[in-house]
Formats: sequence, structure tokens, C-alpha cells
Amino acid sequence: MSSPGATAHQSTWWHTFYGGLQKMGRSLQLPVAVLPAAGILNRLGQPDIFGADGLGWDKVAAAIGAAGGALLNSALGLPLLFCIGVAIGMAKKADGSTALAAVAGFLVYYSVLQAFPEDCPTGSSLKGNVCIDFTADKAVAADFQNPGVLGGISMGLFSAWLWVRFHRVRLVDWLGFFNGRRLVPMITALVGLAFGSLMVWIWAPIGNGLTDFSKWLSDLDAIGSGIFGLANRALLLIGMHQLLNTFVWFQFGDYTKPDGTVVNGDINRFLAGDPTAGQFTSGFFPIMMFALPAAAMAIAAAAKPHRRKEIYGLMTSVALTSFVTGVTEPIEYSFAYVAPLLYAVHAVLTGVSMAVTWGLGVHDGFSFSAGLLDYAINWSLATKPWLIIPIGLCFAVVYYVLFRFIIVKFDLKTPGREDDDEIEDVTKA
Repeated sequence: MSSPGATAHQSTWWHTFYGGLQKMGRSLQLPVAVLPAAGILNRLGQPDIFGADGLGWDKVAAAIGAAGGALLNSALGLPLLFCIGVAIGMAKKADGSTALAAVAGFLVYYSVLQAFPEDCPTGSSLKGNVCIDFTADKAVAADFQNPGVLGGISMGLFSAWLWVRFHRVRLVDWLGFFNGRRLVPMITALVGLAFGSLMVWIWAPIGNGLTDFSKWLSDLDAIGSGIFGLANRALLLIGMHQLLNTFVWFQFGDYTKPDGTVVNGDINRFLAGDPTAGQFTSGFFPIMMFALPAAAMAIAAAAKPHRRKEIYGLMTSVALTSFVTGVTEPIEYSFAYVAPLLYAVHAVLTGVSMAVTWGLGVHDGFSFSAGLLDYAINWSLATKPWLIIPIGLCFAVVYYVLFRFIIVKFDLKTPGREDDDEIEDVTKA
């Protein structure tokens, strides 16, 4: 039988760990917020927009496409963004020096990886960072170990911890110039050197394991999409869905572009033109553009008569936000904690939408979220994007009917159905 002290210690440990995971999830939202800009730039730089098949502004398209590609680069751009975002988000009272330390550490880490190219294919020889096949008169870029965003996140965590630990350290007088914040980038650079060297040695088996897992999930086809959708919504409740999203959207799978550049992650592959991408993004469009707005209307319709007008105004606003931008948290949090049953239904139906959409051959993606803006911008990159509309309308009907029935049947205290004395207490407070 465990003692009260042991139980309290376990509880404290768990709350600390859980709080850290939640903080990590929030930290990942900072680099994710950059992706809309990257996605728009990448899309405008495509041949059918500003390029030869569109406006014919080839050089403009090349410049804009390169700008978007820099942010979406799965070896440098994205990992660096995640490194900085995690460092700032995880370090208590972070400031600009936290980001500087993260950049210093990451650049050293990245350069170490680039110093050890993998062996060239048989018949080719390595010259610099290029594998040259003299018999076929062709050259391709050498491959390197690429932990991608996971490496960037790791360096961000190291940088955050080192900054918290050393940013107030004072050295002896003759080294006073390097006191505090100036010391941290030097330490993170050394850690980047050590971590990069370690990754050169151990990443191959780790990467192979992640690749095998990715292949297993992908081979499940529509079922794999459904599992991801269910897990994504379930983890949203505790603020940890970005931990799952980060691997699947930015590390999962690979696609070689026509210029030989390799991109990773379901989102990056879709934006790069991979026709097989979108397995873990397509099914969100029917939910975010149609189903959740319908759920919001059901909540408003189920409100008490004297509050219905007020709730309709509120729910119309959050429904439009979900439809246009794909930002769904205002709707989901309006019922997630007061009516967990509704949220369970929502999570399951999200999984169903993911499975159905992928099963019907819809391949679509987004740079930010599954709203109208991304839907319109990426229309020409998608496969069967028109199917999202009838699928979404069907889910809208299902959501509206189920939500209204469950709310009324079980007298759930969704917005507009709270007891009058509770509203009065909140108003007085």
C-alpha cells in the first residue's frame, strides 16, 4: 500500500510532466503560424499562377516560389522555425537572446550533419556535396542524415533549458563580457556540435523506424486516415494535438521534386505537388468548413428562447471563422468541457470524415488549416476537390441533427442553456 507522501510525489511528477507537454503543444503553434505565409508564397510561385502557364512572370514566380520554399524546406527552413519557436515557448521569460541561442545551436548542429554526406550510389563519386556519375554525365545532390523538424524541436528544447539555466550566470571578472545572455549562445553551439555528431551516428535506425511506422499507417489507407483524425481531435482537448501533427504533417513520407529536392511531411509533399499526399489533411475540410459550423447552428437552435438571438450571433461568428480560416477551437471549446458526449461524437465523426474523404479519392491539403482560404488557393493542386462540398454538406446535416438531438435529449448545458442562476452569478462576478 503506497503512502500518502508517495502518492503526492507521483501526482506532482505527473502534473509537471503533463504541464510540460501542454506547454510544448502551445510552443509548436508559434512556428505553425508562419506556414500560411509559406503556403501562399509557394502557391503563387507555381507555373499556373505567376509562372509560364499563368501570368507568364517566370522570374517573379521563381523568386516567390523560392521564398515559400525556403520556409518549407524540410532540412533547414522548417526545422529552424520549430527550433526557434520551441525555444521561445519553453523558456521561462524568454527574450531575443533565447532565439539567438537557438539559432546558434541549430546552425552548428545543421552544419555538422552536412559535413557527413551518405555514400553515393554505385558508379558515382562524391565531389563536395554532389554525387557525380561520369559515365552517365549527370550529377545529383548527396544525401545527408535529416532528422527534420524533430531535430529542430530537440535543439529548441536544449536551447530553452540552457537559456533558463545559464542566462544569469556570472563569470570571473576578466571574462565578464560573456556573462549571462552572451554565454548561452556559446554553450548552445557546443551542444549543437555534440547533438549533430550524435545524430550522424544514431539517426539512421531511428529514421528507418519512423519510416516503417509511416508506411504502416499509410498502408492502412482510409482506416489510417480515420485513426489520425480521431486521435487529432482527442488530443486537442488536452492541448497536445500539435505533437502528433508535427510528425505526420512535417516528417511523414518523402517526395522528390522535379529539381531533385526531397520534401517530407504530408503538408509539404502536397504543396510540392505530390499526387499521393493529403492522406492526413483531406478529411478535415468537410469538418471545418461544413460540419462544425452546422454544429454551431445546432447549439444556437437548442438555446433557450430568450437567449437564442444572442447565441445565434455568437455562433454565427465562430462558424464563419471555422468556415473561412479553419480555426475551430472557438466552436469546439464552447461544448467540449460542458458536454463531453458531444465532443466524443465530434472526434469519432472527424475520424469518419477522414476515412470517407480519403477513401473516395480526395487528395487535398493546406498550409494553415482546412478552411475556405486554403481550399480555394490549393484547388488546382488537389485531386477531386469538388467532392469536399457534397461530403461536407452530408456531414453538416449529420452534425446538426445529432448535436441538436443529443443536446435536447440529455439537457446538456451548452451555450444558451445554462441555468439562469449560473448566468446571474457569472454576471455579478
